[in-house]
Amino acid sequence: MNNDLVQPAGFGPLHPRHDGARAAFERLLAQADVRLDGQQPWDLQIRHSGTFDRVLGHGSLGLGESYMEGWWDCERLDEFICRALRAGLDRQVRNPALLLLALKSRLMNLQSPARAWQVGEHHYDTGNELFEAMLDPTMSYSCGYWAQHETLEQAQRAKLELICRKLQLKPGMTLLDIGCGWGGLMRHAAAQYGVSCVGLTISREQAEWANRQLQGLPAQVELVDYRKFNPEGTKRFDRLVSVGMFEHVGPKNYRTYFEVARRSLREDGLFLLHTIGRNRPGSANDPWIEKYIFPNGVLPAPSELTQAAEREFVLEDLHNFGADYDRTLMAWLERFDAAWPQLQQRYPERFRRMWRYYLMACAGTFRARDNQLWQLVLSPRGVNDGYRRPLR
Repeated sequence: MNNDLVQPAGFGPLHPRHDGARAAFERLLAQADVRLDGQQPWDLQIRHSGTFDRVLGHGSLGLGESYMEGWWDCERLDEFICRALRAGLDRQVRNPALLLLALKSRLMNLQSPARAWQVGEHHYDTGNELFEAMLDPTMSYSCGYWAQHETLEQAQRAKLELICRKLQLKPGMTLLDIGCGWGGLMRHAAAQYGVSCVGLTISREQAEWANRQLQGLPAQVELVDYRKFNPEGTKRFDRLVSVGMFEHVGPKNYRTYFEVARRSLREDGLFLLHTIGRNRPGSANDPWIEKYIFPNGVLPAPSELTQAAEREFVLEDLHNFGADYDRTLMAWLERFDAAWPQLQQRYPERFRRMWRYYLMACAGTFRARDNQLWQLVLSPRGVNDGYRRPLR
């Protein structure tokens, strides 16, 4: 095994100089019924004496990095995060990195065309081997729809079917998928509904993988930033969809995003937008997520999303099934853990801890209902006689 966990000086027994920080940390965690070195599965097992100062001084960034480096462990990290958020502990710990990110997001366009490719290179190009092991056979890297299903594959296929029915797809229609991932939705729409599809992505690995899988179907993927697509508005599609991509757009680009969608959609078309969101506006990306998982990501608040969309579209339907993301993330974790004996030939132990922290921490945010998952159905001018959401 390739083990590159950092074991700095002081690793081992706690030192007296950390007693004050430990006591403060214990008082903080007690509000969430979390103990140090306790017996509950969500209790923290401390391996390094510097953990307390690091977390109290650096907030979520210190918490995540110290976990990656083996300074602490937790059997049910997902439940620990959920309890911490429900108790409001995130608002009680100083987080200078979050303040810096908020300032940068105000002064800079962190999702500018020049920076747009960073998330593709940093995250989505991590390796198709990893995502093939973690995801279901449709390669859906977004929330499944678990209303009547028990397995990850069933939930993901139900999500794809739900989207197609919300879009009221019919044979011969054209579909533009903005941020198409590995093309799973396009494969489903083309094979099951007879729809011709074009997908956009900024990940080279996604584009190559998807185009191989789409051979023989009326569908293709283009490697392009959405802002560069269809600049003259000469291409009009019957339907538009965007699943799990809006989180990378950023508030300074919301207006441009919806303008691109509007110029690419027929007057009688429908647009389905599927995105993670946060409850309130004004927060920057979590510093740990920003540094290690999704650089330049921003989750929209409901007001930010609807205010940006209403310039170009009528909101026909809004559907929240964010609680299903908890179950989706934990299913990905189970598959990732099962595949680790093979994956460890390519990825070091520090990556394993980083990826498990990512999946479990995110599951905790949805379980605490701190994050949401919305599907919006939009139309350019309003659907004649009204829009009806499919019951299932």
